[in-house]
Amino acid sequence: MNAKKAWMHTPDAGGVKIPPPVRSRITERITRYAEAQYGGRYSRLNIRYRGVFCYIDAYVEPTEPSPELLNITGETREEFMDRMRNTPVHLCRLRYFGDEDAWGLAFYTYSNERYELCMFRSGGFFGPVEEAFDIGAMYLSAE
Repeated sequence: MNAKKAWMHTPDAGGVKIPPPVRSRITERITRYAEAQYGGRYSRLNIRYRGVFCYIDAYVEPTEPSPELLNITGETREEFMDRMRNTPVHLCRLRYFGDEDAWGLAFYTYSNERYELCMFRSGGFFGPVEEAFDIGAMYLSAE
C-alpha cells in the first residue's frame, strides 16, 4: 500500500509569524472589545507578540490584604499592593495561522502554570480573538 503524506492543520503546532500590520489590527480589535465588554474589570492590558503567538495579559486592582497575609508575605500593605498591581493575570495565548479570524487558542492554567490547548465555545479549535478574550476573561472578576 502506498501511503500519501498529507499536511495536517493542527491548532497546537505550527503557525505563521504575525506581520506588523496584523499585530496592529489585532491589538486594536482586542483592546476595543475588552473595553466594551470588560471595562472596569482590569486596570490595563498587555498584548504582546512573539513569532506565531499573541499573548494577552491583564492587570487588576488587588483586594486589600489581611494582616495575616501581610505577616505571611513579610510585606507592608503598600509593597503588597504595588506587587499585585504589577503582576499580570495571564488570560490566553493565540496562535496565528494566516487568518485574522481563525486563531488557535491556549488557555493559561494556573494549576499547571502553562498554556493548554482550548476549544472555542463554538466547539472548534479555531476562532476570532474576541471569543478567545471571552474565554480568558474568566479570570477577571465581575464588577
